[in-house]
Amino acid sequence: MSTVAEQLRAAREAQKLTVQQIADMTKIRTDHINALEIGDFSVFSAPIYIRGSVKNYATRLKLDLPQIMAALDAELGRTEKFSEPPPLSDVTKTPLDHVTFWLAKLNMKMALAAAALLGLVLIILLVHTVLKHSHKSDSSVKVPPARYEPANTGDTLPLPKR
Repeated sequence: MSTVAEQLRAAREAQKLTVQQIADMTKIRTDHINALEIGDFSVFSAPIYIRGSVKNYATRLKLDLPQIMAALDAELGRTEKFSEPPPLSDVTKTPLDHVTFWLAKLNMKMALAAAALLGLVLIILLVHTVLKHSHKSDSSVKVPPARYEPANTGDTLPLPKR
């Protein structure tokens, strides 16, 4: 099977396009196109630029993009410079890491609004519970209705003494 570089060059030549024409169509620099066609990926600073350029180039030439990208990933994996770097640590993520990640993604305005709404609902529930509890305690004590009984037997109220 031919390399990605050979496939790109063969497709360009089959369509009778020059490197300059491809550069004008794809907005990829001519030195980068030449590097892609000879398989020299050292002119690129990171694999993302290689993948983007190859994807743009292969799309313009109407090549089988999934097959080209899979072959490119295999080629890049064999190079020391562009293979995936090892993980920084071998510590697995804890639930606290996941919570911190999701908290970092929160919109603070929305979080404050949600917290205020939740606080309001809790206050309403607390007041309702307290009122319901106090009403139950009042109804459990049976107090007979009050009756007025005058203290003196006269028709008038007693006047204060001077």
